[in-house]
Amino acid sequence: MKQMISLLTAVALIIGPVHFVDGKENKKSPEKKQQQIKIPKSVIDISKENTYPNPSQDEPELQPSEMTQALLETSKVPIENTNLIHLLNESNINTSKLSLGYNAMIYLGKWPLSYQSKKTTVNWQYKKVNVNESDNRGGKGKQKLNFNQEKQMNVTGGLTAEVPSQKDVKKLMMMKASKHTNLPIAFSTIIGARTTADRIYHVEPKRVGHLEAYVPAVNEKGTVTYGEVYLGLDGGDKFIKVKNVTQQGIGAWIPVQDYVSLKYHASK
Repeated sequence: MKQMISLLTAVALIIGPVHFVDGKENKKSPEKKQQQIKIPKSVIDISKENTYPNPSQDEPELQPSEMTQALLETSKVPIENTNLIHLLNESNINTSKLSLGYNAMIYLGKWPLSYQSKKTTVNWQYKKVNVNESDNRGGKGKQKLNFNQEKQMNVTGGLTAEVPSQKDVKKLMMMKASKHTNLPIAFSTIIGARTTADRIYHVEPKRVGHLEAYVPAVNEKGTVTYGEVYLGLDGGDKFIKVKNVTQQGIGAWIPVQDYVSLKYHASK
């Protein structure tokens, strides 16, 4: 990345200020509108009770600078990758109308440019993390049973297939999945030992109560678009050109942080 920025800086020193070319409209493929996910009554928020403080994965949406925005508008292929936007934000490109006849095409690398979500669902019982039991077979009255995490559990998700630039792809998918579900999601979450919840279940006499706890996860499916990105300089104009565009279907499991789904059943 340092070499790329150095190259852009070198070009900036050769030529001095210019107007941007007129922006071209980006024609994004419309994504299917999805309703916010409704959380079942069996699912509880344990963010305050969790004995392990999970780091928040929420990141402010990176805003392109004025120069970057103008460059993005010249691309015929939509660009959403925040790492590429950050690279352009940190670059300073000054050109001059006096440099007529000057042109250059600078290769910025092959990037995952955007992710189009096709389906977002939630598996509320993605992974079992705990079981609490209460044996009331010899009792005459009801016994109380509540969630009490017996040992620390780490639940991880991941992509369903090997793809280039996995870190960038995960970030693109998380951005879309977070908007569609409005849930705190991350590719890894931990339930700390001795985490409890106030919800009470009653175990009838002559019964053994079983309270199972699961960590939910979002299942995200869609298509990621890759392309080779070039920064073009043509006289007084600068623009983004994307070549060799490809698309690949991809899925991911993304656990929900600080939520557990409780399932109670009794046996004789």
